[in-house]
Formats: sequence, structure tokens, C-alpha cells
Amino acid sequence: MARERNTEQKRKKTPPRSLFQSAPAQVMAPRLMVILSTLALLAIGLVMVYSSSSITSYVEEGDALGETLKQCVFAVLGIVMAIAIVLFFNQERMQGTAGVLFWAGCCVLILVTALLGTVGLGAKRWLVLGPVSIQISEFAKIAFVMMAARIAAQYREGEIDSGLAAKVAIGMVLLPLGFVFIAQSDMGTTMICCIGLFSVVVLSGLSGRAIAVLVGLGVALGFIAVLSKSYRADRLGSFADPWADAQGTGYQLVHSFKALASGGLLGAGIGNSYEKLQYLPEAETDFIFAIIGEELGLVGALLVIIAFLVFMRGGFLIASQASTPFGSLLAAGLTVMIVFQAFLNISCVVGLFPTTGKPLPFISSGGSSLLSSLVLVGVLLSISFDSNNEGEYRQRRDNLQVVSRVSPTDRSVRGGRNSEGRDVRARRSSSLKRDGYPSLHIVRGGKAPVYATEVRATRTQRR
Repeated sequence: MARERNTEQKRKKTPPRSLFQSAPAQVMAPRLMVILSTLALLAIGLVMVYSSSSITSYVEEGDALGETLKQCVFAVLGIVMAIAIVLFFNQERMQGTAGVLFWAGCCVLILVTALLGTVGLGAKRWLVLGPVSIQISEFAKIAFVMMAARIAAQYREGEIDSGLAAKVAIGMVLLPLGFVFIAQSDMGTTMICCIGLFSVVVLSGLSGRAIAVLVGLGVALGFIAVLSKSYRADRLGSFADPWADAQGTGYQLVHSFKALASGGLLGAGIGNSYEKLQYLPEAETDFIFAIIGEELGLVGALLVIIAFLVFMRGGFLIASQASTPFGSLLAAGLTVMIVFQAFLNISCVVGLFPTTGKPLPFISSGGSSLLSSLVLVGVLLSISFDSNNEGEYRQRRDNLQVVSRVSPTDRSVRGGRNSEGRDVRARRSSSLKRDGYPSLHIVRGGKAPVYATEVRATRTQRR
């Protein structure tokens, strides 16, 4: 009787849970892909920001560590924000009031930036809050994709029809995005956001004809946008032949080529870049990948690309395992958006695309870009912790109960009969069946039979 009571008490105990240790491999793998690739890119970024900005910071501010320390502060703050999102904002909250408030807050701050923002590079893109300048459009990208995923999920679930979905999308996504483009003249952000929105639209189940129309419309609007500003046409010309005006419009791209070419296979070594000595403009921001190629060589540049590919793989796996259409669409859209931005930046640096002025996520110097990138990581991980496979695994783990194990040294199983001549095996079998555990397996090992019962028993099978 004492043994039966102990077995029952062990069966009622719930094993301790950990968000990481309790997860199965198929759920844990995408999280590790996202987390480890993010940490790797952050580490590379902090090292390269110091290497590429130390000379300029010392000349302009008298402190070689100034830019690096700021980047470290933003990295810590971004990690804290990502953890807070994982702990307090699940898919239901992001799809509900919290997501709407985030979208509304970004829209209001975009208007405030247009009215009170600081002019830089010919446009008001920065909102100054004390000693900190924030580029609101970096966070608005996430808000717009989140709102698009919300609308698309409602359409997929039949809550709204296609006509209403189109009207809501135009009013809550396209018009604010158009305002960002017009008020801030930020074609790079607009293009990156459009790619994220387009991925959400494609995955929402829109017809091929409608998708083709959207692609044609996007190409036409992009062509008009390029021709509407003279500096955009100049960038297009320098992209086609940067050496034609190597001291003018093609200056930045030419020095980017020189940095990449001088790096070779293994690079000149960290801190040994020549082009960062105030030859390559924006070496610590838009063109930091050129410094990576110069100091770390082709190997270092490929490691950065591989890290982004691992991140992309993890993000897509999280999207495929999401428990709701909203989570799936949001994870896919955000993954496409940030990876597209990374490869857009790399393409500009190596001369495969006209310069857009967008930073390399997780690596380039800049607080707004780093914070928004880490917030995006927090959203992805939050969706992962709500995934279908995680819930199914925990349910199966709760239902799996180890009933009893009898060791080979137990006297009651040796010989098959006790001192009274009764069959022990029959007694144990009937006792187990009476307790509601009908599966009895005999495992022979050594000199005596070993009786072990290990069954999958749900709560409904218990007595």
C-alpha cells in the first residue's frame, strides 16, 4: 500500500517548466537560429562600429569610444525591450489593442516629426528628444506590417470581405506609408516596408492576377519616384558607372570598391582599414559592410551573410509554426522585411543596387535602427513561444506518465512466486489493470525477468 501511495504521489507531481528546456527540438531550433544569429550580428556590429568610427569620433568629439558606447547602450536597451515583448505581449495582444495603439502611436509621431522634426539630408526624418534623435519611420515599418497582418488575417478567417479589407488597408497602411514617403522623402524605408507588406499580401491568399497588378503598380510608382527628384537620378547614374564621376556622385561607391578589393580573402585585420580614415563617407553606418570586407576579408563578409540567412531560416520556421494566421503572416512579413533590408544594404555597398542610405540591421551605427531591429526580434520570439508545436508538445508531455519500474533485484519478481506460493506476476498484472493501467510489458534481462510498465495515460484513463 505504501508503494502504491508513493507511486500515486509521484504521478501527480508536475515537472518544472522552463521556456527553453521544456521545448522540443523542432520548436527550439528556430528560436536558437534567431537568437544566436542576432547575437552574432550584434557582436560583429559593436566591434566594427568601434573600428570604423573611432578615428572620426576622436577627431570630431575627442573621444574614440563615444559612438561605440552609445551603440552599446542602445543594444542593451533593445535586448531589454525584446525580452519585455516576449514576456508581456503574445499574439492576441499584438493583434488586439496593443497592436492598434502601437500603430496609432507611430502615425502620431510621424506627424509630429513632420512638424517639429530636425532637418537632415534635405528632409525631416528625426525627432529630437533631449540628447537622443529618433527616426520614427524605423518603428513605423513594424507597425505597418503588423497592421497589414491583422487585416490579412481577418480576411483569411472570413471576418471581413475583400472589399472592406482593401479599404481598411488603404486607409490604415498605404496612406500613412505614402505620407512617410512624401514628408520625409525616404524612398529606402518606403521600399523596404512595401516588400514586407507585399509578402503579407502574397501569403494571405490573394489571387495571382491581383498580385501581378500590385507588382506593376509598384514598379510604375518606383519609376516615377526616381524621376521626381534629381538626386535620385544622380544616384542611378553613379550606380551605372561610378568611375565616370569618381570625385563627385560616384565618390562613395568608388571608395567602397577600394575597401572591398583591398580586403582580399582574410582582410587587413580589425582596426587596419585605410578607407575608414575619413575617405569613405558614412563608414560606420550605411557602408559599414565595406569596412567589414576590408578588415575581415571575404571570409568575414560571408559570415555576415550566412548569419542573415540563418536568421531568415529561423524566422520562416517560426512563421510556419505560428498558432494563428496573424502570427504566421506577421512573422513572415517581418522576416522578409529585415532580411531584405540587409541584402539591400549589401547590394548597395557592392554596386548591385543604387545607394539608398539604409543601414545594415544589427551592425550599422544608429540607435533607431538597432532598437527597431531588436524589437522585431522580440516580436518573432513572442510568436514562437505561442507556436502550435510548443502547445502540442507540452500537452503530450503532461499526458506521458511513468507508472512504475521494477528493478531486477526486487525479490517479489524473482522466481515468479512468493513464500505463500501465489503467482507474483499475476498479482501485479491484476493490480495494474485495476488501477487503470492495462499495458504490462515483460522485459527479460540477466537471470530474472524484469517487469516494467511505461504507458501513455491521459487524465481520463486515471482512476
